[in-house]
Amino acid sequence: MRALDSRLRSVLDLLDEAFDKKSWHGPNLRASLSGLTPSQGAWRPAPGHHNIWELMLHAAYWKYAVRRRITGEKRGSFVLAGSNFFERPLETSEAAWNSDIGILVKEHQALRLAVLQLPPTMPENQKKWQSTLHLLRGAAAHDLYHAGQIRLLRRICPLEPA
Repeated sequence: MRALDSRLRSVLDLLDEAFDKKSWHGPNLRASLSGLTPSQGAWRPAPGHHNIWELMLHAAYWKYAVRRRITGEKRGSFVLAGSNFFERPLETSEAAWNSDIGILVKEHQALRLAVLQLPPTMPENQKKWQSTLHLLRGAAAHDLYHAGQIRLLRRICPLEPA
């Protein structure tokens, strides 16, 4: 296996710390979802506002979108129909909740793999290289932004954990 460019290694570390690896700032995206029940995930703070479940799938969708942009993959291959935000829950069950968490995990793993498989010659095209690094840093920031939203929603959710 080839050595990974140090800039990509740093960005990959950022992606992982924002998603599921130990980080200094507190709960990352995965940790922000830990211990939630489907009912808590489905709780909506007000009509027309997103719930935790929808934020989780939104984060999964944008991992897919970033992966698609850095690999040139065609649109329309996300596991759910639609884009950006997905109304949830379709059913408030442990199986549905875990299935949608699985989508988030799968999309993170697919994004990591795409980063690992970027061509070693990519830095030669500075415009594409800088654009790719920018997208990947943004994906990490996006996870942390929504992790914070989820933590706030957890605090105000009137439903007790199981």
